[in-house]
Amino acid sequence: MIAQLNGEIASINGNTIVLLVGGVGYKVNTTLETIKKVKESGSPTISIKTHLAVRETSLDLYGFLRNEELEFFEMLISVSGIGPKSAVAILNVADVETLKTAVSTGESSYLTKVSGIGKKNAEKIIIELRDKLGAIESSTDNANMREELETLEALQTLGYSTREAREAMKHISKDAATPSERIKEVLKILSKQE
Repeated sequence: MIAQLNGEIASINGNTIVLLVGGVGYKVNTTLETIKKVKESGSPTISIKTHLAVRETSLDLYGFLRNEELEFFEMLISVSGIGPKSAVAILNVADVETLKTAVSTGESSYLTKVSGIGKKNAEKIIIELRDKLGAIESSTDNANMREELETLEALQTLGYSTREAREAMKHISKDAATPSERIKEVLKILSKQE
């Protein structure tokens, strides 16, 4: 199995990177966050942790910059009915820590934001992964998750995409405690980007 690739970036197209390793170009599927980080780094070479998905008709590589992303990806694909493409789509919704908290606290609404993941599949992911992740008992984490979801839904109602809203939400100060304060701050951030 191919566990890691170190090489030169030949091209980036959508959510794939072609990585040249020893004269061979490997097509690596990845998350939009990984693509963004690779572009921001400006480095012509990267080291990426990989998972080789073997199917009857194809061998597909999925790659991540951090071990935590790869481990969570592999946990997701261990759930029956969740393939590699769905797992990448889930990882595109939020960062790994947020997704782990959502699973541990039973917040299925994070997972149902992904096309093709309905309520039943989201519940299945939560049931199968909760024990592996260890339940997070804190009611504070649960309240924070709900507030973040409220903020996200409000921004989507205002016409912002999930990705735009999540990206802006990463820059909110810790002082913004209520959803309305968070929305105001995110709107300021988004208006500066336009």
